[in-house]
Amino acid sequence: EKTGKVLGEFCRCYKEQFGVALFNSVRYEIEGTGGPQAQLLHRKVPLEDHVIYSGNIFQYIEENKKWRNRFCVVPHNYGLVLYENKLAYERELPPRVLVNSAGYKVLTSVEQYLELVNNSLPGVTPKSGHSPMLKCPTDFPLILWHPYARHYYFCVMTGKEQEKWRAVFQDCVRHCNNGISEDSKVEAPAFTDAIRMYRQSKEQYGTWDMLCGNETQVLSNLVMEELLPELKNTIGPRLKGKAPERQRTWIQVSDAVYRMVYELAKAQYDAAVARCEQERPQLESTIRTDMDQIITSKEHLASKIRAFVLPKAEVCVRNHVQPYISSILEALMTPTSQGFAEVREVFFKEVTDMNMNVVNEGGLEKLVEYMEKLSHLAFHPVKMQSCYEKMDQLKLEGLQQRFDVSSTSVFKQRAQIHMRQQMDDAVYTFETLLHQELGKLHGKDELCKSIQRILERVLKKFDYDSSTVRKKFFREALLQITIPFLLKKLAPTCKGELAKFQELIFEDFASFILVENTYEEVVLQSVMKDIMQAVKEAAVQRKHNLYRDSMVMHNSDPNLHLLGEGLAIDWSEEYSGQPEAEPAAERRRRAKQVVSVIQDDEGALPYGAEALLPPGSPETREPQEAPPGLPPSPPGAVKEIREALAQESAGEAEVPHVTPRSSVPASPVPGADPPSVSTVPHATAAPASPRADVPAEATVPHVTAAPPGAQSPSAACHQRGDSETGEPRAGTESGEGVQTEF
Repeated sequence: EKTGKVLGEFCRCYKEQFGVALFNSVRYEIEGTGGPQAQLLHRKVPLEDHVIYSGNIFQYIEENKKWRNRFCVVPHNYGLVLYENKLAYERELPPRVLVNSAGYKVLTSVEQYLELVNNSLPGVTPKSGHSPMLKCPTDFPLILWHPYARHYYFCVMTGKEQEKWRAVFQDCVRHCNNGISEDSKVEAPAFTDAIRMYRQSKEQYGTWDMLCGNETQVLSNLVMEELLPELKNTIGPRLKGKAPERQRTWIQVSDAVYRMVYELAKAQYDAAVARCEQERPQLESTIRTDMDQIITSKEHLASKIRAFVLPKAEVCVRNHVQPYISSILEALMTPTSQGFAEVREVFFKEVTDMNMNVVNEGGLEKLVEYMEKLSHLAFHPVKMQSCYEKMDQLKLEGLQQRFDVSSTSVFKQRAQIHMRQQMDDAVYTFETLLHQELGKLHGKDELCKSIQRILERVLKKFDYDSSTVRKKFFREALLQITIPFLLKKLAPTCKGELAKFQELIFEDFASFILVENTYEEVVLQSVMKDIMQAVKEAAVQRKHNLYRDSMVMHNSDPNLHLLGEGLAIDWSEEYSGQPEAEPAAERRRRAKQVVSVIQDDEGALPYGAEALLPPGSPETREPQEAPPGLPPSPPGAVKEIREALAQESAGEAEVPHVTPRSSVPASPVPGADPPSVSTVPHATAAPASPRADVPAEATVPHVTAAPPGAQSPSAACHQRGDSETGEPRAGTESGEGVQTEF
């Protein structure tokens, strides 16, 4: 009942905001775009047919309280896909677990995790000396924590591996959190504005940490935010057992409720979108026909609201906002600009190292090898980590409490996404220019000079675009911090009086003009001048290498953007030097095999990442749980893991070569595995020889969960998934099937 009420109110907000967003989109289309043109090229499909990372990692199975070695693959859509072992992955067997990490936090210590768990259910804290709910057999855990969905527990053997996996997991979280498409000019603004308006109607202003994932995930988080306190009061006192057991039960209850909420949210949101899309042609026709009248009507309404609100807003800005704008801006500029400077440095170093190696090692042949690696630099979690870490310095200190900013994570992740995009734009521009020059070059010396000349051109373009992107980010961040604060301050004196302005809107235009939105625009105008001036002054003073707005970079490459419209460059196919007799299909098949963007310098991971189970062999022995207590971990536990892996490795020689498959499953949603892992029988090994009847592009079967009493999931395991992004389904498991997804 509570869920239905929240979703009903949200869908009403969404319908109102859809009309406003549609009007703004059409008006923007008619009036044209503004702002400086980007100098760097933008890659359309950055990671097609590539895998971000793959390797072995230990996962804790809650149902039997054992640690198992899993083969983890992170595909280009940043889902976490866990297989029984590498052989299961190569034979295209269904994965054990699919995780969409939107909304998760990556933790690297059990103490951090237990603190969050203890805070999640007040009054339930294990007494000192009692065994905690989680024990790790090594000193290097990796835990994915979510406030509503189930948690995932992993560990590795060394600190270096932990840092590597942490960078990978954080990249997955960062990407999945940014799940609302920016390409949508109507649906996305309508959704985010509806979320904001709904929360403000509940007196919740300021940034929101759980605006994470796709629309249905965000909507589920919105419902859970209201539902969870009632759940705690109702179910919390009824939980039985010792504190760790009650904590485990509470996590399971929360996860089960989150799954149900997700299904309801998806159904209602999809229905609301469908209704709006059905009305869209008629609305758009009205907008295009009556555009001038709508604009005139809106300006008349705005002038009346401005006369009422602006004097109060200006006083509030002058007394409570203006004195702090420069402090907020400086706090934002320092770490953000350091991060972009690090992006520039990493790019410069990688290209310079490549240039030296190409000259010393063999010309064009080596260039192809290095360009293959360089083309994915922006998506290399470890190499980009030094750039992302600069944003960890972002501290708003007392300003955070003054302006009701719950967390700086929203700004950190946004800046990090901009960094990755700028890096990829720089790399793509560099390889496009270099590809154009290659046919004119003769010898290593010319190649070396050309690379250096192109690098300098790209760095100039990077500096210009970096300044533009950062200034826009600073303005948006300042608005995100100050506008909610002003709305909250003005609400007692202004919000109750807004209803009288409704009569100024013609009924025919009521779908495109809302009093609440116009009021917010007036409040924004009251502070926008001060924000623009602060950013402009920072640019005039050349702080952090920002360029003045008046500086326009003349395009020395007028045809560059035409080059960017061409087909993607495949360095290995064009310059690999393969004999012409090799069929093109075979070259494509090899290119589409799994390519790990991260290359291990020392080869196999220390604990034997390449160890495979022999066909038909029983599962390896479980590593024994560590005795009660926290790190340092007992050496016996590590010994058990090593022995188990040694047993796996002993059978590796019996495993015949298997042709790797090319593609990976679709990205799932949070909490992607069903209740039990331990009860799933070990998948029977397929014949070791490559399957001649399956093309290299074949995808992994998309496993659809069956509701109680429905068809077994095993029957669905043979169906191919059509979509790139998996949808959540209630997780179930049968005696025959493989673990299904949520």
